[in-house]
Amino acid sequence: MSALPNILDFRGKTAVITGGGSGIGREMCHLFASRGARVFAADLSKAAADETAATAPCAGGGSCTGIECNVTAGASVEAAFAAMCAGAGNRVDILVNNAGIGHVGTVLGTEEADIDRVVSVNIKGVFFCSKAAVQAMQADKKGGVIINMGSCASVHPIKDRFIYAATKGAINTITTSLATDFVLDGIRCNQINPGRVHTPFVDGFLEKFYPGKEEQQFKVLSEYMPMGRMAKPREIANMACFLASELAEFITGASFNVDGGIHGIDHPKIFGISNAHLTPPYSKSTEAPKAKL
Repeated sequence: MSALPNILDFRGKTAVITGGGSGIGREMCHLFASRGARVFAADLSKAAADETAATAPCAGGGSCTGIECNVTAGASVEAAFAAMCAGAGNRVDILVNNAGIGHVGTVLGTEEADIDRVVSVNIKGVFFCSKAAVQAMQADKKGGVIINMGSCASVHPIKDRFIYAATKGAINTITTSLATDFVLDGIRCNQINPGRVHTPFVDGFLEKFYPGKEEQQFKVLSEYMPMGRMAKPREIANMACFLASELAEFITGASFNVDGGIHGIDHPKIFGISNAHLTPPYSKSTEAPKAKL
């Protein structure tokens, strides 16, 4: 009996990952390259993008190339996509709009400059990159896949994240609009809504806002997740890999929560139930956790 085909094989496919210089974006670049894709790690920092490329576990003909791209500037995006297409047979098969920035504050703690900064990355960046990708995908009439990074804040309130949540909420409509407008071109567009993910961004956030109390606050942020821990970047990358694959060829205009239960379940802490059994290392016990009486 012949071996089953690898349905997560991206050999011959070109994937562009924005914000590919670190965190979730770097993990996505590495995963797609390990599955045989020709990957471009696009990032504002060329040095970070090159580091992603240099450390990528390429396999099956896969490759990873770092490229400088400022997603907030249309000219920079156009130049980056022109260079990437030239090096990929004028084809973009997969775009992951991963680049994004945050902001902490209510409406009272948000200034016009904050709005301009966050919107320029989280909304305009998706606009510029999606436009360039759609143009490339339409050119040879072979379609493609766009994956937008939303957030648990796209569908669930988070305290003190006024403008960040607003931009990530907008991603919902951007996703369904792209899916609707280009479904007949064979272009699929879906969205991933992560919960908190342990990345260098989180570590930097804790160092900046909670100096000397990083470990304590890390525990607080982790326990906010019903599953009792933050996601690993690879767990978000796995969903992107699935949505870009043939397994998901009948899925478009959809939003997927990869958030440890934030949106979908009631929080076990409300009932005094320990979630320690879900934090690494994982328990081998199959016994359900007991409520503390």
